[in-house]
Amino acid sequence: MKRLGLAIVTGWLALLVAGCSSGSQPTSQAPAQPRIRSTATLAIVEPMSGQVVEGSKVRVRLKLTGGRIVPQTTTAISPDEGHIHLIIDGKNVSMTYGLDQEVEVPKGRHLLEAEFVAADHFPFNPRILSSVVITSQ
Repeated sequence: MKRLGLAIVTGWLALLVAGCSSGSQPTSQAPAQPRIRSTATLAIVEPMSGQVVEGSKVRVRLKLTGGRIVPQTTTAISPDEGHIHLIIDGKNVSMTYGLDQEVEVPKGRHLLEAEFVAADHFPFNPRILSSVVITSQ
C-alpha cells in the first residue's frame, strides 16, 4: 500500500514538473550584467488617455527626449540609444524605429504602453515607459 501511495505521489510530482517547465521557457533571457540607466524620457502624444478611437487601428505618436532610436540590435548598449516597443494589454505588438505608427486594436478598453528599451531589446533601469488607457469602438 505504501508503494502505491509513493508511486502516485511520484507520478503527480513528475506531471507537475513537466507542466511547469513546458511552454514556460523564455524565448530570450535577460542579460546577466546590471542594466544601465538612461536619462531619456518618452511620452505618448497621441492617443490621449481616456480617448475613444473609432475602428480597429489607432495612430500612436510618441515624443522621445534625450534618446536616439537606432535600427541595429547590439549587446554593446548605450544609455541614449535603443528601440521603442509598443505594448497593448501587456503584449508586445510592435517594435518601431520611428515616433509615429498605426497599430491594430480590438474593440474595447485597452492599456497602451510605449517603452524605450536599450539596443539589445531589454529595458533600462529604471524602465522608460509611458502609458495611456484607450477605448476602441
